[in-house]
Amino acid sequence: MVASSTLSALCQQAPTPSRVRGTIESVDGDLVAVKSRSGEDVKLHMADDIRLVGIIKISLADIKVGSFIGTTTVPGPDGVPTAVEVHVFPEAMRGTGEGSRPYDLKPNSTMTNATVSESVAGNDGHTLLVKYKDGEKKLIVTPETPVVTYVPADKSDLKVGAKIIAFIKQRPDGSFDASRISVGRDGLTPPM
Repeated sequence: MVASSTLSALCQQAPTPSRVRGTIESVDGDLVAVKSRSGEDVKLHMADDIRLVGIIKISLADIKVGSFIGTTTVPGPDGVPTAVEVHVFPEAMRGTGEGSRPYDLKPNSTMTNATVSESVAGNDGHTLLVKYKDGEKKLIVTPETPVVTYVPADKSDLKVGAKIIAFIKQRPDGSFDASRISVGRDGLTPPM
């Protein structure tokens, strides 16, 4: 009975976030204080093997057949998924998170990491067909959709006011360990 009630209590707890999006408030050694986009103060402890990447804006024309991309989509009015953002992975990151799954950027959003197999330009943007190991997806990328890519970064890029998305794991004290931080360059907010 005790095990059953403990299991029930664990199942009712709110899920622990795996990402935090926000603005850097301060950096002290390996501790980064962030104001999340929802207003919470979050403390991030950078892991010894932290992966830091910069995010820069590129153009829709930089997405080519054969590019490995990640895209957050939401259902479009005609049923075709519409891209909220697209990030083009450098070749060294090809295969990262390949597949399609629910995502927490917006309600009803999906993250798909896949290879572009077709790209058709239209009056309202591009229609992309992307393929991943277990399927494929057709999606619309509008002219307003942010398109970004990754560039090398280091701890000097973690400055007060920089916008980030961090991949995290909660510690017992309520703070978080960050294994990867993507930081917007030149005032860019990572759109993913």
